[in-house]
Amino acid sequence: MAETTNKDTLPVMEAIQERHSIREFQQNDIPKETLEEIIRLAGLAPSAWNLQPWRFSVVTDSTLRERLQEAAYGQKQVTSAPAVIIVYSDMEDVLSSLMEIVHPGLSDDRKQEEVANLSSQFNSMTEDDRGNWGLTQTNIGLGFLLLAVQGLGYSSVPMLGFDQQKVREILNLPEHIKFAAMVPIGRAANDGYPHHRHKVERIAQFH
Repeated sequence: MAETTNKDTLPVMEAIQERHSIREFQQNDIPKETLEEIIRLAGLAPSAWNLQPWRFSVVTDSTLRERLQEAAYGQKQVTSAPAVIIVYSDMEDVLSSLMEIVHPGLSDDRKQEEVANLSSQFNSMTEDDRGNWGLTQTNIGLGFLLLAVQGLGYSSVPMLGFDQQKVREILNLPEHIKFAAMVPIGRAANDGYPHHRHKVERIAQFH
């Protein structure tokens, strides 16, 4: 897909500085091609061994969003937003398709070696440990997703306040997946709260 360019597109530094969590959205549908572009950009995030364990369920159906709102303890931003993206990791899917992530420029022997090494590495872990490892990488993808949303002129609010088992059931997701966030997105209906962040000297040491 070609990169989306329009008057609402923000440079990355501006997107970082302007992003706020928004909980009330305008009732305008988001074009499917814009949602696809958001996912494409999120998928450019880096991950160890290029495993790309992130997966995205993009929900625009109003009935499903109502059910997700119930699973999110009634939080109104879930149905206020025209789309909700569920971000999760699925390491079992990764392990079942390792050849897909091996670089196509490698020789066949090198590809087989990479697959064998990765299989050995992760099959020595428990399913739960694999899932938690994949979640650390998926959170990088979540960050890219939030900036992609903002950069394309939309707003978001990442949420972890929801019944994970209910969301699994609503979206028919496997038991082993690990959730990174539920992310309502849309055009902001208000400005949200101004940033309140630590200063650099509070969060960093320079050596």
